[in-house]
Amino acid sequence: MSDGQSDGASAEPPEPPATSTEIRPPTDEPPGEAAAKPTGRYLALLSFGALGVVYGDIGTSPIYAIRESLKPEHQVAAIAPNVLGVLSLIFWALVIIISIKYQLFVLRANNRGEGGILALTSLISSPRRTPEHSPLLLLGLFGAALLYGDTMLTPSVSVLSAAEGLTLITPRFEPFVLPITIGILAGLFLLQKRGTAGVGALFAPVMVVWFLTLATLGLVHIARNPSVLTAVNPTYAVTFFADNGWRGFVVLGSVFLAVTGGEALYADMGHFGVRPIRLMWFSLVLPALLLNYFGQGALILADPSAAENPFFLLAPSWGLIPLVALTTVATIIASQAVISGAFSLTMQAVQLGYLPRVVIEHTSERERGQIYVPSVNWVLMIACIGLVLGFRTSSNLAAAYGVAVTTTMVITTILFGVVARERWKWALPAVLVLEAVFLSVDFAFWGANMLRVPSGGWFPLAIATAVLAVMTTWRAGRDILAKRMAASTLPVEFFLADLTDNPPRRTPGTGIFMARGPDGTPPALLHTIQHFGAVPERVVILSVITAEVPRLSDEQRREAKELGEGFYRVVMRYGFMEDPDVVRDLESVSIPGVDLDLRQATFFLGRETVIASEGTVGMTLWRENLFGFMARNARMASSFFHLPPDRVVELGVQVEL
Repeated sequence: MSDGQSDGASAEPPEPPATSTEIRPPTDEPPGEAAAKPTGRYLALLSFGALGVVYGDIGTSPIYAIRESLKPEHQVAAIAPNVLGVLSLIFWALVIIISIKYQLFVLRANNRGEGGILALTSLISSPRRTPEHSPLLLLGLFGAALLYGDTMLTPSVSVLSAAEGLTLITPRFEPFVLPITIGILAGLFLLQKRGTAGVGALFAPVMVVWFLTLATLGLVHIARNPSVLTAVNPTYAVTFFADNGWRGFVVLGSVFLAVTGGEALYADMGHFGVRPIRLMWFSLVLPALLLNYFGQGALILADPSAAENPFFLLAPSWGLIPLVALTTVATIIASQAVISGAFSLTMQAVQLGYLPRVVIEHTSERERGQIYVPSVNWVLMIACIGLVLGFRTSSNLAAAYGVAVTTTMVITTILFGVVARERWKWALPAVLVLEAVFLSVDFAFWGANMLRVPSGGWFPLAIATAVLAVMTTWRAGRDILAKRMAASTLPVEFFLADLTDNPPRRTPGTGIFMARGPDGTPPALLHTIQHFGAVPERVVILSVITAEVPRLSDEQRREAKELGEGFYRVVMRYGFMEDPDVVRDLESVSIPGVDLDLRQATFFLGRETVIASEGTVGMTLWRENLFGFMARNARMASSFFHLPPDRVVELGVQVEL
């Protein structure tokens, strides 16, 4: 079944939604951009929404990127060669990593419109590759797991850094920084139930003002010292390393803060599509960021003491309070990009069978990726508040920030090369050259950030390790469970033939047995005959399939046929935006010569109870216990299908892993 439970049970995770060529043609063609491209007014609306969701993270990097790069602990003085060197590094990082690597290449690698490292990982998967046997799959899963740690850190450091700006107005605000930060974070996560589309529409106007403000503040100071623009020359970056040696390499970890939104924009691709994301980057976001960074550099060249907080000092004294207020709102929006990415990542993990079924609410009929995942939302909120209370300052949080993203970026580059070579059949020399360029940059930033592991960078690594254990355990457990249950599943033709030779007692009424696929015999049906020696006089084997379109017409929704011996096969299809109300839609199913009286019908679902056992060959005992816990807490199939609770019978079986 499309909800992912074998025979309605809670133990088995979802399989990817079924596709049908008459509903939606396959999109598996290089370079992965076969989906319909928005144009006109719809493109403008999507681009506007993308500005409010996708670019919040990278858009607020100017608040702290240069400040952290030139802080006294690095022992890199705010003199002209160093300032121009840092600016040159930021400029070329934005060009190479974001503009070229992500915008022009990585965004092309989508899985039916969905982006993110897990979607990229799925493009290299095959039936022969499992996490236990494929280093590439394991690498991709670890990269995906790292994004959960980043999603916890980004809102914490962004909102806290803005709230700390209040102390520039008056030191009296200092005791209120943490309470204000926690209140803002709580409000942000409460807003998520409106959905990505609603949040994007709410935040987009603010982000337009934000990027225009960045550009304006930067232009004013560039006009006073145009020589700062010479930093686009990469020789300044080279000279910076030559002059500062090891200290310059350490600074590279802070320079990376300028590009920390790269993975988020890739993960959020499914929410808006490639074209809107690219359009807003090259037309507004990139120019505004560069102008602001160079403006901060011009300010520091004129007044080296401004390096302590160059972003807020760009504003005139009368504009400080409005800038702090705007910055606070912008950092709230910055958090939205990674939160939306976490929702997308969770949905992909569920569909690919790496996480158990959770409640996923679709919030747009036109864009499949616009979703809200309540359980993930609340976990992230608790984690963010805990981080703020634990680290207490944005500088402390910055020590942990970047480790997850740099590691994920390295993994993304590696996997992209595999997809380009194996799936798209790009020439090997071209792939090697591209990988060499991207990895040389990625590894430099990764090495600099790994120096931060002892001072906080351990946190995202610890979170990623825990999430990876959950993902691999669930996938391995479902594979073992599927093998255990295979012996009790028969082709329906074999079952009916045996039924003819050994007819059971028939009881009045209709029994509706839910089946995972449209061909096999539900285990619950076999258990009914085995334990009771009887079956209802009318048996409906029902399969529910989810298509990758928002809604289906009535002609596409229902399919019914007679199997003989009072047995009938019904296949029901739903779009991803439709709520599968089985009782309601079964009433309109027409089976010649049969009157389905659902008031007298009983729904039969199977439920497997997983038992951890040291005596069986499978997983270690602690992983078996973990899998059993997740299986017991997955969303109930009866709830998913809106079945009447007083007419549901669950037949359980214990399965040893």
